Amino acid sequence: MTSGPSPATPPPAKPPFAHRSLLRNFATVGGMTLISRVTGFVRDIFIAGVLGAGLAADAFLIAFQFPNLFRRLFAEGAFSAGFVPIFSEILEKEGRDKARRFAEEAFAVLAVALLFFVLIMMIFMPIALFAIAPGFDRIPGQMGRAADLARISFPYLLFISLVSLQAGVLNALDRFAAAAATPILLNLTLISAVLFALASGVDAAQALAWGISLAGVIQFAWLAWRVRAAGMPLGLIRPRISPRVKQLIVRILPVVFGASLYQLNLLIDKTIATLVAVGAVSWLYFADRVNQLPLGVIGVGIGVALLPMLTRSIQGGHEDDALAIQNRAIEISLALTLPAAIGLLILANPIAAVLYERGAFTAADRQAVGAALAAFASGLPAYVLIKALVPGFFGRQDTATPVKISVFAMAVNIALNLILMGPLGHVGIAVATAVSAWLNAGLLGYVLMRRGHLVIDRRLVRRLPRMGAAVIGMGLVVWGAGEGVINVFGPLFGADGAAAAGELPRALALAGLIGLGGMVYVGLLLASGGVALTDLKSLRWRPSAPSATDQT
Repeated sequence: MTSGPSPATPPPAKPPFAHRSLLRNFATVGGMTLISRVTGFVRDIFIAGVLGAGLAADAFLIAFQFPNLFRRLFAEGAFSAGFVPIFSEILEKEGRDKARRFAEEAFAVLAVALLFFVLIMMIFMPIALFAIAPGFDRIPGQMGRAADLARISFPYLLFISLVSLQAGVLNALDRFAAAAATPILLNLTLISAVLFALASGVDAAQALAWGISLAGVIQFAWLAWRVRAAGMPLGLIRPRISPRVKQLIVRILPVVFGASLYQLNLLIDKTIATLVAVGAVSWLYFADRVNQLPLGVIGVGIGVALLPMLTRSIQGGHEDDALAIQNRAIEISLALTLPAAIGLLILANPIAAVLYERGAFTAADRQAVGAALAAFASGLPAYVLIKALVPGFFGRQDTATPVKISVFAMAVNIALNLILMGPLGHVGIAVATAVSAWLNAGLLGYVLMRRGHLVIDRRLVRRLPRMGAAVIGMGLVVWGAGEGVINVFGPLFGADGAAAAGELPRALALAGLIGLGGMVYVGLLLASGGVALTDLKSLRWRPSAPSATDQT
């Protein structure tokens, strides 16, 4: 008896993570990040009010950014690129128990290594600070003050790095909200520290430094609870370099190297800022904080949601789906960052006036921050495009190519810093950062296209010119309305050397300009077909079918 013809092998099933899932996951992360950025603005308003933009602010901000520098080096970028793909692969192919064991092994090794590093850095803090803030040595007592604040805040590195690993576990399980909410806890803790300092009379900078370390403990406890609730509790085990931990180290080494180059780039920026003028570190910080609102909401949301989706599509053999997801990530990035960039360019001075100009923060500080913000904003779309393009490499377990590109972009940034610091001062540092970001994004896109991993589809080609037209229309309306406000009400947002008007009138005027710009842009975008109503409807939450990894 002969058997009949064997049925054709069915094509691999489509993954449950379609293009609309990217929008929903982005909306989840972006929404939480938006709350984080808003509370971050409140935090920075408090800091600017009590510290201003002088010696005390410079010392605290350098101390604050020092643990953040190593956090970005050791944890966020490296673990996102190395940990999530490996953890996701084990989860899909071997189940939850094996994935949890790998996470525990990585957790133990990371904790021990960082504990040792934190202790060493706290001992040698003055020497380490001299490398990033040599200008402080010219000011009596400034280096010692910064070193004391950095010692208090540096344990934050240990806890926030472990938080990054916990976040990677949750993101791989498609649970994005809890991890995206952790910066809110930092902001609320620092706001509480300022209020405590004002009520008790203690030194505000020291209270803030203690608040940073306390926030790390709170964030760690929060995600430990959420990881356990997700059915993936991470127990404490003896640290050992298992084969998979070795694989993780091999994967993240290129990223750590690339991150070290990027952080070296930031160090050079800060070094130059300490040499430019007193307050330059603070001006750049406060300007960058505003620029970080759209960058954080859009860039972080895209990057976090995109990597696990691309990884699963690629590993499942769905290259067409991966290409479509990559196109939608670029589309979302540009649709949201182009208007944000134009808005920040036009409203840089009003934004600086409304957010910061009060207390110890002067009109001259406002003008300096506004100029730096305009320069940073010119590179905003590029910063977010980098977040959307890099997962195209990481999802294919290529961590080396983005590093090579970042090396070249960093070299250009350093050269431009040295060229522009003389004629433009602190603004030259921001301009150099923006130019190097565009170079980085352009090279990433070019390499992906050359390899066939990025093919611009017809939908993106059709929508990009319409986005551009909507942005231009919005910019003209906001600029004209801003001029009208000044003609009718006078210099609400201040003038050269003159302070801004009362806080309520300038805040209402700025809110009106931003609201008008948003309505004009959305209206023009919908009218021109730059975005469809179905795209907005897809942002609504819908329960998705459980994947194989959801079964216990």
